[in-house]
This record gives sequence, structure tokens and C-alpha cells, in this order.
Amino acid sequence: MSDSDGKKTLGLRGGGSRPGNVKQSFSHGRTKSVVVETKRKRVVVPKSGAAKPTGGSGGGAQFSGNRPDGITDAEMERRLKAVQAAKAREVEETAARAADEKAREEERDRRRAEQEIKEREQREAEEKARAKAETEERERREAEEAAKKAAAMAKAAEAEPSAKATEAAPRREPKAMPQTSAPASRKKERETDADRRGNKARDDGRRSGKLTLSQALNGEGGRQKSMAAMKRKQERARQKAMGQNQEREKIVRDVQVPEAIVVSELANRMAERVAEVVKSLMKMGLMVTQNQTIDADTAELIIEEFGHKIVRVSDADVEDVINEIEDNPESLVPRPPVITIMGHVDHGKTSLLDAIRNAKVVAGEAGGITQHIGAYQVTTRDGAVLSFLDTPGHAAFTSMRSRGAQVTDIVVLVVAADDAVMPQTVEAINHAKAAKVPMIVAINKVDKPAADPNKVRTDLLQHEVVVEAMSGDVQDVEVSAKTGQGLDSLLEAIALQAEILELKANPNRAAQGAVIEAQLDVGRGPVATVLVQTGTLRQGDIFVVGEQWGKVRALIDDKGDRIKEAGPSVPVEVLGLNGTPEAGDVLNVVDTEAQAREIADYRADLAKEKRAAAGAATTLEQLMAKAKEDESVTELPILVKADVQGSAEAIVQAMEKIGNSEVRVRVLHSGVGAITDTDVGLSEASGAPIMGFNVRANASARNSANQKGVEIRYYSVIYDLVDDVKAAASGLLSAEIRENFIGYAQIKEVFKVTGIGRVAGCIVTEGIARRSAGVRLLRDNVVIHEGTLKTLKRFKDEVKEVLSGQECGMAFENYDDVRPNDVIEIFERQEIERTLD
Repeated sequence: MSDSDGKKTLGLRGGGSRPGNVKQSFSHGRTKSVVVETKRKRVVVPKSGAAKPTGGSGGGAQFSGNRPDGITDAEMERRLKAVQAAKAREVEETAARAADEKAREEERDRRRAEQEIKEREQREAEEKARAKAETEERERREAEEAAKKAAAMAKAAEAEPSAKATEAAPRREPKAMPQTSAPASRKKERETDADRRGNKARDDGRRSGKLTLSQALNGEGGRQKSMAAMKRKQERARQKAMGQNQEREKIVRDVQVPEAIVVSELANRMAERVAEVVKSLMKMGLMVTQNQTIDADTAELIIEEFGHKIVRVSDADVEDVINEIEDNPESLVPRPPVITIMGHVDHGKTSLLDAIRNAKVVAGEAGGITQHIGAYQVTTRDGAVLSFLDTPGHAAFTSMRSRGAQVTDIVVLVVAADDAVMPQTVEAINHAKAAKVPMIVAINKVDKPAADPNKVRTDLLQHEVVVEAMSGDVQDVEVSAKTGQGLDSLLEAIALQAEILELKANPNRAAQGAVIEAQLDVGRGPVATVLVQTGTLRQGDIFVVGEQWGKVRALIDDKGDRIKEAGPSVPVEVLGLNGTPEAGDVLNVVDTEAQAREIADYRADLAKEKRAAAGAATTLEQLMAKAKEDESVTELPILVKADVQGSAEAIVQAMEKIGNSEVRVRVLHSGVGAITDTDVGLSEASGAPIMGFNVRANASARNSANQKGVEIRYYSVIYDLVDDVKAAASGLLSAEIRENFIGYAQIKEVFKVTGIGRVAGCIVTEGIARRSAGVRLLRDNVVIHEGTLKTLKRFKDEVKEVLSGQECGMAFENYDDVRPNDVIEIFERQEIERTLD
């Protein structure tokens, strides 16, 4: 049997394929023709005898000749229709392709024509510009030639008298001169004049006359020297003629170099050529360009090589303008003392200050507790002026109390006579000792029946505070803010202590002060409460405070009145900052706005670098260890917005203390001012609730929060905020599982039951056995299995529980290895909710 078996060999040639040309188009108008072969589809067309049936039962006979077996007339008709539709579609597609190709060809032709027109216009414009330039050059040359001719004619007119004198000499001695014709003499004079001009041109190096084609081809008449180059050349020639051809003495400069400097800037500061500096660096093995940065050590080597002196400077030198200035003792004048009221919460600090000021600040505080640091000035009956700072006593406001102790002269420690020394009292004592300021103990609430001042004095001894009544050096005064008892004695004690300290300051210098509190006011912008320590702060002064700067727009005293200036020990509100500073920042007045901006930018960059360094893990091992620790810790994210900077700081510190090894609170963002759309967007993205402390959300933020389902909570007392966050964090703790043993049973016999498996016949020896309880199988007091019961039966009935002393049958779920004398321990698990301490 042959390979072909009489069949035709398969191929593309013949009636089944046809060649064709396809034109490919590329970018920039390039085309390419490709010859392709397309395989034609084989279409089965019915013969003329197989016409469409007209209906009736006899129609099936019309397709009987060419129809395959098992195909009905309707099926055959559908196939014919499908073939005709395919042909029609093919014709339509061919026509559409041809139309598309024609459209593309037209578009290519149009673009090609546009490109040609554009290029032709450009060539015409260039030719016009060239012709214009040539015309201008020709006119310039003609003008130069005319000027040269005029100069030559003027020179010839000047030389005419001397020529006449020369002609008179041969008349007197006619035999001494040879006879020459007049034209030859004139020709010789012209040649001599031309030689003189040529010599002059060669002397000064400038080209004279027209530039010929041969000169241009030989490289002559190219770029001419500038006027400055000509002057330098003339100066060198003059010095050479006078014998002053010595080298100029090199100027040694003091070059200021920061921690990093660009090569071109270094060359500029040394007044050297950049190419020479780059060459010197390359000799040292550093392949750098003029735009690259080098460190100070490399710059020092380059500066020494060029013979200059280096002066190292740092970025921190921008703060040299605000360095402390030692005041002349003659310029110092007495200033009011700054007194800070400190003590435990609810011991009557603000009430005592209100009694001194005859005001009612406590009534305005939420919950009757102080949550902001307040600054006031009081004038006593004797005319003495005292500046008071009232600090909060709550545990969350540690930083506020620390700031109050640092800027104060005298600390008044308020201790309630009926409550004695408490934790925040001890903390206030430590702050005062750390700041090294004198202390006065005010024993408050002595009007109460339970008051015991001696107990307060005794408790203070434990913390190394010995009052005068105990033969110490700390003054103590018994007062009552409610009745006013002992207030005069307290003011006398303060005045005595201030007199001992001899407090003085120079008011005639640039002001310096400390920020007690800062907030973002809706109408006034960033506002800082500043205690001026030295100098005088005036309206219009330019200052820098922390990472912010500004110009004093207004000064407002503690009574709400606008003032023009504030001297030493005067607390004022300052308006005109470009941002909200941190509480505790130092305010310094500078000369110019540029200095203030430069210092603020430097501090902001420094703080950014510190934050980046603190957040970055130094090694991969530390990063992996931190990630592993965080796997088992559940975080409660929150956003905090407060009315003042100090409150926001206190809340963040309180949040950091909430939590344990399983759950912690993470403050994603904290700030001052109203709750805005930005806060709502951050809350939605992170799923964190927003905690507003004495602030509210604006209308836009409220609508956005309602649409996005963001939770906003408002608080006016810090206790409530801390308690709510602690309760929410407690909800993230996994419940504590506690096991309660309810009974024991001993296996007496093991039976095999069809459909259930091995069943242990037991007797409950202790407690109770429950069907729903967990069980452990003990063998020789070793736990073999822990699981649940599949069945618990008493006789033939399924029961829920079996009491002590009764027999029962037990079967374990998915466990059959039970033996006689094994002990079954029955227990129940109880979930107990945990809370954070």
C-alpha cells in the first residue's frame, strides 16, 4: 500500500489559495509592500436542482440529491441561509477594509503634503533670513570701507604741507636727486603708505581691509579679539615697556565651608577657575563635575592646595543671631516675680488664685478642674505686681506642670488640709526641685472640719520639704480660698521671697520669652500665650519661636485688652504667627524677616530629620523583631483634636500609657483647631474615631462624617476621654478562659456498641457529669485525650447530666481508646471579660 493511497497531496497552491499584495504603513510616511497568500474558504453551494422548498410534505425531495444523511429540509435551509449570510458579511467586510485603506492612504497623502508645505515654508524663511543677513553684512562692510576712505583722505590732507616742503628741497639742490616721473613717484608713495598701514595692522594684531576668499579658506579673519582682550594686551605691552613684567601677588582668602558644598560654589568662594578646581579633584582621584557636592574634609584639602584658609561653618550657625547676650548690670531694672501655682487635682489651686484676683475662673472650667495653663497679672494693695501661672493638677498634664516650673521664679505648692500629700503633689515637688526654684507651701481648705494642717507638714517631711513650723527654710501659710483667710499672709510671703531673689531684667533689648500655651483660633489664626522673660516685646517685632516665625500683629493682656508692648514678666497673647508653635518653645526677636524664616526652616528640617531617624530601624534584624512583636499586639487607632497645644500633648501622653502587651492605643494624628474634612478623610481611611477635646467639627466636616460613617466624639473633661478610650481598648482584649471542674468519673468496663463504637461504662465518683461539658481522659494521672462527649446514657436513655454515685455510659467524639480504670475529668469553660488597669 503506497503512502498516498491515490489521494492528492495537501498544499496551498491550486484553487484553494490566491496571492495578493498588502501595503504596510510605518512612521514618517514609510511604506512597504508584502506579498501574501490567503486561503480561500471552501463554500458548499447547492446545485441548481436543490432549490428552496416551497412548502408541503413534498419539499423534502428537492434536497435529496446533495443532502447528507440525517439532515432535514429545515436544517438544510438554515445552512444555506447561513452560507449566504456569511458571503454577504465577507463582501461587506471587504468593502469596509477597502474603504478604511483608502481613507488611511488619503490621510497619509494629506499629512505628507502638509509636511512638504511646512518644510518649503521653513526653507523660504531661512533663505529670506540668510539674504537679509547677507544684505546687512554687505551694507556694514560698505560703511566700513567708506569710513576707511574718509580716514585716508583726512590723513592725506594732513600730510600735504610736509609734501610741499619736501618738494622745495630739490629745487635748491636739483643735482642731488635723481629724475623720476610723477606717476612713478605717486605709485611709490601709495605703496609706502600701504606698507605702513600693514605694519600697524601686524603690530596690534587686528585685520585690515576686506576678507578675501583665500584668507577665509586659510583660516585668517576668523573670530576677532574683544575690546577687553585688546585693552589687556595693550596694558601688558605698556608694563613690558616700563619693565614691570612681574607676576601679580596671589590674594589669600578666608573661605567659608559648610558641611557639604558644590564644586562650583567652592571655586567661586576661592575666586579660582572651576576647571582648575575640577582638575585638582581629579588628581586626588575624585571624578566629579562642577555641579556635584563634596564634603568639608575634601574641600579643606582643595583650599589648602590653592593656598587659601578654610573657615568651617555649620547649618546651626544661622541661630547665632539669637545667641544670649550678657546684659550690663547697669541696664538691669527690677521686674515682677513669676509665681506658679502647683498641686494635686481638686486641692483648690484655681480657687485660691480666683480669691487673689477676685475673679471666677473655676466656674468657666469644664468639670470644675483646670485643663489649661493660665497666665495672669495681679496688683496687690501695696501696688506690687505679681505674675501668676495656674497649672492643671490632673495626672495627664505632667508636661504642663514641668513647663510652669521651668519659667517660674517661685512655686506656690497648694495642699488641701483635709487630703494631705497626693501623687501630683509629689510630682510638683520634684518639678520645683529640678528647676531649682524656691517653694512656698499654701495649706488650703483650713476652714473645713476635717482639716489637719500638721498632718500636711508631717507628710511633706517624707519628701524632704521642711517648713518653717518644723524648723525648716520653706515658708508655709494656712489659707482658705473660700473664706479668704490667710491670703494677705500668702502675698506677704511671696513678696518677701521675691525681695530675697532680687529679680532684675533689661527691658531695653530684643525680647525673649517662653510659650506657655498655643492654640489655633478660628477668627484670629495661631495664637501663642507668651511670658516675656527679658527685653520688651512690641507690636511689629519680627520673631522666631520653635519651628514657626511671624510678625507681632497684636498683643493682648490677661484682661483681654490690646497693648502696644509687653515688658519682662508680663504674660501676653501674641497674634501674627505663620503656624501653631509647641508649648514650651522659646520666642526670640530678630532683626529681619529673612533671618526669622531661615532659622525656622533650619529648625523644621532638623526636626524632620530627627523624626525620620527615630522612625527608621537601624538594622534588618531590629525591623524584623519589631514586626514580630507587633504581630501579637492589637492597636486601637484614634485621632485627637484639641483646643490648645498643651491639652493635645497631655492627651497624647495619656493615650500612650493605656494598654499592655496585647493591646495599645495609637494616636495617628493630633493637632489643635476645629475638626476639618482632612481629619474626616484620614479617619475614614484608617478606621479611627475622632476625639474632639473642647473643639467641634465644622459644617462641611459634619456632613462628610455622616456620609462616610465616621465616628466623632466630643469631650470637655479629660477624665471622660481617657475612660472611654480605656473601655474601647479593653474591648479589644481577648476574653480570659477559665476552667471550672465539675466532676470525675471512673471507667469500670468498656463495651462495644454497634453504630456508636466503644462505650465506657462509668460511675460518677465526684461532682456531676454533663453532656455539653468538656472531658479529659486520664490514664495513670496523665492526660491522654481532651475533647467532648458523643453520647451520655443512663440505662438506655440519652440524658443531659448524671449525678455523683450513679452509673452511666459515655462515648468520646472521634476517640475510642478507652480502658478500664481510666479516669474521666469533666470541666466547663467560662469566658471572663478583661479590662485594662
